[in-house]
Amino acid sequence: MTTGQGLTAMAITDTFFRLDGKVAIVTGGGQGIGEAICRRLEAAGAKIAVFDLNQCKAECVAGSLSGLAVPVDVTSERAVAQAVAEVERTLGPADILVNNAGITGKAAPLWELDKSDWETVLAINVIGPFLCCRAVVPGMLQRRYGRIVNIASVSGKEGNPTLGPYSASKAALIALTKSLAKEVAGKGDITVNAVTPAVIATPLLDQLPQATIDYMVSRIPMGRTGRVEEVAALVHFLASAEASFTTGQAVDISGGRATY
Repeated sequence: MTTGQGLTAMAITDTFFRLDGKVAIVTGGGQGIGEAICRRLEAAGAKIAVFDLNQCKAECVAGSLSGLAVPVDVTSERAVAQAVAEVERTLGPADILVNNAGITGKAAPLWELDKSDWETVLAINVIGPFLCCRAVVPGMLQRRYGRIVNIASVSGKEGNPTLGPYSASKAALIALTKSLAKEVAGKGDITVNAVTPAVIATPLLDQLPQATIDYMVSRIPMGRTGRVEEVAALVHFLASAEASFTTGQAVDISGGRATY
């Protein structure tokens, strides 16, 4: 069987979602969803830069992938600029950015939270992605190619009780995704999307009370937590050349919890 372009069906299958030669930055890549994304993109041929605040974790993942470990605080303007410059010197310009670094913050009702509780979560979950996007977008515009995937959350669509700062930060990240996608649309093959997972089985859950976890799982029609590999598979598609007409979207991966 051949296609209109004369390629065999097998040849097309072999090239689906390949990322050969692409340089991918994954923030929070030292564990959980970020690590799974690093491994998935590397398996597809990408050169991986593992950004993580924890140098040991970044080096562990990068070492197992022959990638580049970059310890970086994503809330620091200077640190992000230096980290992206290091990637460009070592691997080349960034073709793919996955903004995965994030924290849940303190789990408590609003009236028990301090201003600092909000500032910490917003700094990492919103300002961090802004700084990383700002560092790579000019190069993407110059080369007229790029893929940005922001790891948001179903909490940003629906809100979770006792997770006000986290929910608000993920809603902001969804809005940032849609805004930036419109700004770069038509300026080459550059797309900006978010994925919105429900509760995923990662070390991040260790920060939450069991009651909060039980509530979130109870809202999932499939009745289970998601797996990091499932999130990585969706990110892989959005980071690929095939996802050229998908931009400004918050793509659900929630076991049926969110349906819009």
